Amino acid sequence: MIFCIDIGNSNIKYAIFDGSEVKATFRVTSKRDATSDEYGVIVRDLLREAGIPKKSIKGVIMSSVIPSLNYTMEHMCRDYLGVEPLIIGPGVKTGLNIKADNPKEVGSDIIVDSVSAIKKLGKGTPIIAIDFGTATTFDVISERGELIGVVISPGIKSALDSLTNSTANLPRIELEKPKSVIGKNTVSCMQSGIIFGFSGLVDNIIAKIKEELKRPDTKVIATGGLGKIIFKETQNIDFYDPLLTLNGLRYIYEMNSAREDK
Repeated sequence: MIFCIDIGNSNIKYAIFDGSEVKATFRVTSKRDATSDEYGVIVRDLLREAGIPKKSIKGVIMSSVIPSLNYTMEHMCRDYLGVEPLIIGPGVKTGLNIKADNPKEVGSDIIVDSVSAIKKLGKGTPIIAIDFGTATTFDVISERGELIGVVISPGIKSALDSLTNSTANLPRIELEKPKSVIGKNTVSCMQSGIIFGFSGLVDNIIAKIKEELKRPDTKVIATGGLGKIIFKETQNIDFYDPLLTLNGLRYIYEMNSAREDK
């Protein structure tokens, strides 16, 4: 089995694959000051709860947007899983041609999402892969499977946190679609502004990208925990895949394992 770890600014997502079959998924809060033992205990307990023995984990792959956690998680993998993790970065084969001014600036999450989107949707048509995380990223992929650019906008939760932290009378709320656009109370007013506001932002950015590419047939796929809410309210997202990033890690692991076997 392969253990995939996606370290994001707000959450760490784990998935265990047996071939292409998902055996278990977990999500925990990213804690920059946690030790490898603290993360190890969490992983040990999650595996035990899922009924997956540690010895069945034959490989680990990890992507991270928090460099300070890399060393911690590497140690966790070695000490608690007995496996040296493959970390997305220089020297790791991804098959992705990055057309950026400085490819080294491109985050590992963007690379993994792009690889996964190409694998899922194929080449021949441009793709926009949207990840609704701490930031909202729009990865623009050419019909030849090249990452030709990215759009970065605020994340949904980040915008909501800014709203509540910067105002004295606005409460913390659950993000869900309100019954109407015009709110009748504080909670529904905030829900409307965030949900419908972000839906409009997403649709407008997608439309601008398609216009610039001169490709109205561009396929659009989204992922990320809060992306499911926005997906239902937009006009231009074709697919929603909650496992897009984790499957991307699996594809890259298999790609590099095949290279080592030769």
